[in-house]
This record gives sequence, structure tokens and C-alpha cells, in this order.
Amino acid sequence: MKKLYLSLLLSLFAVNSYTMIIDNLDDKRADWNAISDNVMGGISEVNFYQAEEGDEKFYRLEGSVSTANNGGFIQSVARFPFNAEDYTGIRIKIRGTNDDYYVWIRTPASRFPWDRYIASFKSNENWSVIEIPFTDFKKSNFYMPKRLNKSKLRTIAFAAYGKDFQAQLDIAQIELY
Repeated sequence: MKKLYLSLLLSLFAVNSYTMIIDNLDDKRADWNAISDNVMGGISEVNFYQAEEGDEKFYRLEGSVSTANNGGFIQSVARFPFNAEDYTGIRIKIRGTNDDYYVWIRTPASRFPWDRYIASFKSNENWSVIEIPFTDFKKSNFYMPKRLNKSKLRTIAFAAYGKDFQAQLDIAQIELY
């Protein structure tokens, strides 16, 4: 009987244990677009494409990030209107150059093209699965609400940003957890 009560108590306080796949390069696919700072006069160059090594399918975001001419970013972005209220964060399987990369989320509070909620992560040459809680996302401008509105996600993007470097980020799975 004690085990039953304990089990019920734990289930009441359990964190969401299910996920929602955004893209697994198989039966769930997002509609991705590659964008660079060229849209605002920068000179960064971006490539985004699907690749395969052995049994592993993945997307590759690569290019030359240049801060010249007021630039400094490349990104792959997917329109993703969704209520993520029941989820804790984003889980991604990644590998890449030993650099900082970013997840950018836009909500209705992202009124201008430069508005977003930002979280950074580090990659290396080995595949790894990382989790980024929504609470780790920071607003990009003072006039935005401090907290990301999880009920109204509009886009999700992966970006190389803020310094001059050759970026290469491989992304094999994206899901909400």
C-alpha cells in the first residue's frame, strides 16, 4: 500500500516525460531556410543541406561568418507555430566545430527582425545530445518580456554568430522535451 501511495505521489510531481519531434530527417520534417547577414548588407556566406554518413542522416549548417560590414551571422530557421506549454525545453543531437552556436526562438514578442530569445551551446567533433531548458533562453532586447512565451513559438533557428569563423554544425534530431 505504501508503494502505491509513493507511486501516485511521484506521478503527481513528475516532470513531463514525453517529447515532440520537430525534425528527425525521416518521417518528421520541418521546412528549413538558410539566411545570412546578407539580408542587411553583411558578407557572411551560408550553406544548409542534408547529408548522410553511414546510417546517420543530418543537416549541416556551414559557412563563413564575417563581422565585416556590420554583419556576423548565418542561420537555418524553420517556421514552427506551436504551443510548447507542456514542454521543458529543446533537445538536439549535434556535432560541429569547437565553437559556440545558438538556438534562436521567435514569439509574438519578437516584433523586429533582430528580436529573439537566445540560448547558446558548444559543439565538438563528436555527436552529443544536449538539452536546453526554455528557462535558459534570454531576451535580445530590453523591451521584450523577460520570459519566453512557450505557448506561442513561431520559429526556431540554429545560428553561428558574433565572431569571424568558419562554422560547421551538424544537427541530427530536434525535439521538445
